[in-house]
Amino acid sequence: MLAKRIQPLAFQARRLYVELMFQVMGRALQAVSEVDSEVQGEAQALPKGFLFEMMVMPEGAKLIVEHIGNGRFHYHGGSAPRPADVSIKFKHIAHAFLVLSFQEKTAVAFANDRMLVDGDVSYAVRMTRILNRLESFILPKIIAKRAVKEYPENLHLPEKLISAAQIYLKVATHFVQTARA
Repeated sequence: MLAKRIQPLAFQARRLYVELMFQVMGRALQAVSEVDSEVQGEAQALPKGFLFEMMVMPEGAKLIVEHIGNGRFHYHGGSAPRPADVSIKFKHIAHAFLVLSFQEKTAVAFANDRMLVDGDVSYAVRMTRILNRLESFILPKIIAKRAVKEYPENLHLPEKLISAAQIYLKVATHFVQTARA
């Protein structure tokens, strides 16, 4: 009887965690595009107005960012102004939880058929590189190495700390501004 009550609670906890992580990641993608020239370089290859979506199927949590030009992203939350150009879709909330709790790398989840990509695969790969760069900045190195395909060798502690502080400050500021609106 207790196990039946715990399962829905675990599902709810995962769902809430994934929703929160999408909010943090979306804001962090916007922030990292404002502070890191390498991310800006990757993003500049995307067309202006390019919409990227990451979501849980069928109608679960999602994050949407738009390339607004000059390698910069704008976070739209969970609602897109038009259909996304590229969408990475987790097939189940448990699959999203594995990736977003850094228990499984995105590349491994894709290889294990836990997610789908709709749209141009080369753009999806580019966005995955941007996400990996973001995670390398904002996560402790030991966790980031588990989360990303390849931890950047040229990312040294001073740059990591300064960039992480800038990103977290921008994320916190965006949360506060959103709460006031």
